[in-house]
Amino acid sequence: MNTYTFKDGSQKDLLNFSGTVPVKYGNSYNIPICLWILDSHPFAPPICFLKPTANMGIAVGKHVDARGRIYLPYLQNWSHPKSTLIGLIKEMIAKFEEELPLYSLSSSDAARQSELLSYIAKITEGETDMKSRNKTGGRNEGCFNKITVVGAGELGIACVLAIAAKGVADKVVLLDLSEGAAKGGAMDLEIFAVPNVEISKDFSTSADSKVVVLTVNSLGNAQTYLDVIQSNVDLFRGIIPAVSHYSQNAVLLVASHPVEVMTFVSWKLSSFPKSRVIGVGANLDSERLQYILTNLLKAEVLAKDAWVVGEQGEDKVPSWTSCNVVANQTEAMAARNSREQVANRAMEVLKGKGQRSWSVGLSVADLADSIVKDKRKVHSVSTLAKGCCNINSEVFLSLPCILGTSGVIEVVRLEEDPLVQEKLQSSAGSIHDLQQQLKL
Repeated sequence: MNTYTFKDGSQKDLLNFSGTVPVKYGNSYNIPICLWILDSHPFAPPICFLKPTANMGIAVGKHVDARGRIYLPYLQNWSHPKSTLIGLIKEMIAKFEEELPLYSLSSSDAARQSELLSYIAKITEGETDMKSRNKTGGRNEGCFNKITVVGAGELGIACVLAIAAKGVADKVVLLDLSEGAAKGGAMDLEIFAVPNVEISKDFSTSADSKVVVLTVNSLGNAQTYLDVIQSNVDLFRGIIPAVSHYSQNAVLLVASHPVEVMTFVSWKLSSFPKSRVIGVGANLDSERLQYILTNLLKAEVLAKDAWVVGEQGEDKVPSWTSCNVVANQTEAMAARNSREQVANRAMEVLKGKGQRSWSVGLSVADLADSIVKDKRKVHSVSTLAKGCCNINSEVFLSLPCILGTSGVIEVVRLEEDPLVQEKLQSSAGSIHDLQQQLKL
């Protein structure tokens, strides 16, 4: 383990391998190299450098820069599980045999080289200190709101565009974990240069984000539903520790599927407090339900207290956060029956509404806006439901929550309804059983 300094001046203790690779270039040479292994390994490639001794000079070329940083197609196109350190070293040997990266210095040149390496080290250290001071000073001067979106699929792109359009953040980072150069939507974002949006494959660019949105889903060849979820868990094992390290005070906002399980996984892998790990849950459905009640069914009084809660999918259920005061029990029963009829009609309309990527993206931007701007607005999001509705297991379900900069500030109490409680307890039981089968 050694300390590595990134371009932005931040430092991290990383595992690294130092040694030599055998290269034939007329004669046989042992080329000294160092591989720095990032937290996100094996999903991200290592950072590779030559380690020239005092009597070696760096031959700057298409695969090596003046600092000895190594650039190879294998690194650019890195993709787990296809890419490995062994495969990387094999390509490194092949490329170095085409163009030797080091050359031998004379004794006088070696002395100058030693002085030069020492001088560069001091200059680099000074720049690092200056960058760190500037960075710290910048943070003190004002509040800089950064949001990172992990995953450059359709949903990730939709989230970036919605967040940028809503003006939620000063900067939006899109972490593209796909292999090779940017393609699809990520490539289009690069081409058309959306303001305040940065596309990167380096987890360090997410540093100091206020919100980290997780949109990635495994595209493996899993056969069963459990296998699909386990593939996502394996994917998250390489992502959550890295983003949590770089943004230790962030709110994790999970949009990956199944959202309840992946929010639980993110909570466990990040070791963040439960308030700062939430899933998008039923926010979109709740907003739609309130819109349908207000604009289509003309039931505005009911709409403001109506929420979709529980588990995403067929098991979601409408609920209420307050009850209008009525004169007697008969009127109360009549009001409840009338409300249930209206809610059932609204839910029928809601069933016909799909959840397109752009719809979820708008919902994510809405949630991020409430968090970053500390709006203290109520949303139905996936939060730890233990202790609610007699649920005793660690599961995440959609419940109405007040959101602010620290995530969930308060869970709003639901009106007591035996049918809703039964539905939530049933969902909690099935989700808990599923979670018990996963390997975290």
